Order: sequence, then structure tokens, then C-alpha cells
Amino acid sequence: MKLSTRGRYGLKAIYQLALYYGQGPISLKQIAIEQELSENYLEQLFSTLRKEGLLHSVRGAQGGYMLSKKPSEITVGEILRALEGNIAPYDCVVDDDFVCSREDTCVTRPVWVKIKNSIDEVIDSITLQDMIEENIKFEEQEDER
Repeated sequence: MKLSTRGRYGLKAIYQLALYYGQGPISLKQIAIEQELSENYLEQLFSTLRKEGLLHSVRGAQGGYMLSKKPSEITVGEILRALEGNIAPYDCVVDDDFVCSREDTCVTRPVWVKIKNSIDEVIDSITLQDMIEENIKFEEQEDER
């Protein structure tokens, strides 16, 4: 299982918004520059994140995007699922319509379920605020060197 650029770039971009939480709308151009991402691609990602209720958009010259909730209330899991869909190592774990001839005797499905549950537990336990605090610690350690 590997996340696509949608999940990776989307998480980086929404993290950038979290850094500016409470300061008003931030332009896509600014986020693209600071995270070294394509502005056009970010537009697609932010459209999805807005539809999923994670972002608000503001039109106009001073417009841009803002988080719809506090950074402490948005999890990595919410962001990744909005952009990637369910995160799982194999389709049989998340797709009710998945057909498998060995479903009743499959010895690997319980393993896939455990992996999926572990991934969910981790990504649902990390908030944008946690990422900000982790970055602050990292920067403090860098300053000490």
C-alpha cells in the first residue's frame, strides 16, 4: 500500500494552512511556494478538501483558504480519506462488493484487517496540531545544534 501524490501533497498543503490558523485566508500561491507544490494541482486537492468540509474558501483579492476547524480537531485520517478514499492494504477489507472465491477460507484476510485497523488507529490519532508541535520540537533541536 502506497499513498498517492494526492494524499502526500494534500497533507503538506493543509499542514501549511494549519500553521496560519486564525490569520485569515491564505492564497494557494503562497501555499504552493512554501511547500514547493504545483498551484494547479493544489487547486484540485483543495476543491476536494473543501467539499469534504475540511476547508473554507474566501473569494476576492484578499481571498484564499482557511481550515474549517481548529488544527487540533482535524486528523491526518480525515485528510487522507478525503483525498485517497479508505486506506487499506487490500480491497477485500474495505469494499463490501469485493468478490473473492476464498472469502470463507482466506487465511490472509485477518492479517489485512489488522493492518488496516492499525493504520486507522495511527492516522486517526494524529491531528494537525500534533504535527505543528512535532515541527516546533524539531526546529528547537535544530537550533541547539
